[in-house]
Amino acid sequence: MNRSGSSDSKLSLDGGLRLRDPVGMVAQRYRLYIEHMDASRNMARFYAMSIDETLFGQTCLIRRWGRIGTTGRMVQHSFDNEGEAVGLFLELLRAKRRRGYRPKFGARHAAPSA
Repeated sequence: MNRSGSSDSKLSLDGGLRLRDPVGMVAQRYRLYIEHMDASRNMARFYAMSIDETLFGQTCLIRRWGRIGTTGRMVQHSFDNEGEAVGLFLELLRAKRRRGYRPKFGARHAAPSA
């Protein structure tokens, strides 16, 4: 037992411990829902993404896409840090914007009809 009050960091049990994220959670919520509609081509598609943390502390990018009104497909990507997930999130967002996907406006913000 060390009664002197000082400790030797070389002998400390957690001297080499380095925490990658002191909070242990995703720093900011990333959520996106966009749609691409073209009546002339009978097209009504959605694309949704979110960044969350798994139960094991990994950062996870979840993507869902398909025809509006269906469950669609889902893919999960796991990352060791949030920066990698955000990078893919932004890359996919730019690609979808180029293809004509836009945020959905109206349903939540529409005034109730009398």
